[in-house]
Amino acid sequence: MSKIISIPDFTKTATIDQVGVEERCARFTARSIKKDTKVQGLKMVLSMIDLTTLEGKDTDGKVKQMCYKASHLHDILPGLPTTAAVCVYPSMVKVAKEALKNTHVKVASVATAFPSGQSTREIKIADTKFAVENGADEIDMVISRGEFLKGNYNFVFDEIAAVKEACGKARLKVIFETGELSTLDNVRKASEIAIYAGADFIKTSTGKIAPAATMPVTLVMLEAIRDYYYKTGIMIGMKPAGGISTAKSALHYLVMVKETLGTAWLSNEWFRFGASSLANDVLMQLMKEATGVYQSSDYFSKD
Repeated sequence: MSKIISIPDFTKTATIDQVGVEERCARFTARSIKKDTKVQGLKMVLSMIDLTTLEGKDTDGKVKQMCYKASHLHDILPGLPTTAAVCVYPSMVKVAKEALKNTHVKVASVATAFPSGQSTREIKIADTKFAVENGADEIDMVISRGEFLKGNYNFVFDEIAAVKEACGKARLKVIFETGELSTLDNVRKASEIAIYAGADFIKTSTGKIAPAATMPVTLVMLEAIRDYYYKTGIMIGMKPAGGISTAKSALHYLVMVKETLGTAWLSNEWFRFGASSLANDVLMQLMKEATGVYQSSDYFSKD
């Protein structure tokens, strides 16, 4: 018999201790990770990256190059994983799916009038269905921030639920664009709305505006996931996106995930990084660990 999950009253104001959140995040960044543990962590980071190209100038060739990199990160260095996924616009899903056949790399697609979300629900549903029909394994949707900031929480909830239904078997990542939500209280509220509406992942940002992912914002979202898990036993994934560009900062995020949610979330099934530039910095660090010297950035493709 399935457990009945009661939906909370989203009009009630969440209260987040911002000073406490920032102090805890500062402790995560003070950790030092060395030697074999560092190498293991760096490889884990690579396996959690969604390589992304979301530009008006995207072409079939650019997407194919990114897909090759996703499955061949740096062939000179043995034992590397693939990335978790590539993320593209719906029009490029078919190209990416063909390029990644016979690999384990997923194809994710942004949808729902990304990045603004300023469109009708009918168009957002059609956008989602088009991506799924072309082979998308995952959908990254944006919430309607204007409706959220007006306090129209039921609208946001219903829209997420409708997109989730349109996803079929594809997993749904719900993007808040936390830089536009302004407060950690709003981030917590958006997290709860998305989770209860059926999100498989919650995601900080589109990467199109600043600030994007930050450790305080991510911690608040992780705590919402933790509290939901304690209540229901259901795991929800997390994806910080935008602004994470160094191997060192990525390792600090993994420490935060482990200490907030536990080791069960330390896999690309439940945690992702939306940060294409991160991959090259991680590869440079791994080459340093393997050879004792840094390899020039010229040896790594930009896409």
